[in-house]
Amino acid sequence: MENTNDPINQAPVTPVFNTNSGNQVPLPNAGGILAMGIISICMCWCYGIFGIALGIISLIMGNKALKLYKENPGMYTEASFKNANAGRICGIIGLCVSSLYIIFLIIYFAIIGSLIFSAIPFMN
Repeated sequence: MENTNDPINQAPVTPVFNTNSGNQVPLPNAGGILAMGIISICMCWCYGIFGIALGIISLIMGNKALKLYKENPGMYTEASFKNANAGRICGIIGLCVSSLYIIFLIIYFAIIGSLIFSAIPFMN
């Protein structure tokens, strides 16, 4: 009679991974790209400087992550691809809005400056 509880007679247990993902890993910095893209939109009202900086960083990092995904799509999860793509798009939006805000500020201060200097009489 065989003992089925004997560890010698049992087959080795192999670890079971999630078969839906096929042992995929997330894209590097996908969450950070998304966070910087969203923050670049929020920070565009801080004179546009922070929005432009974060937008450029998220755009560069997002392009690198998408390039990695396109080289080997089976290695990375689709959710991380979507996060990186959304962060890249948010970075583009933040960059555009921040740039428009800086242009608006330049025009605004030019108009105010010209009004102030036209109201001051020059002394001879």
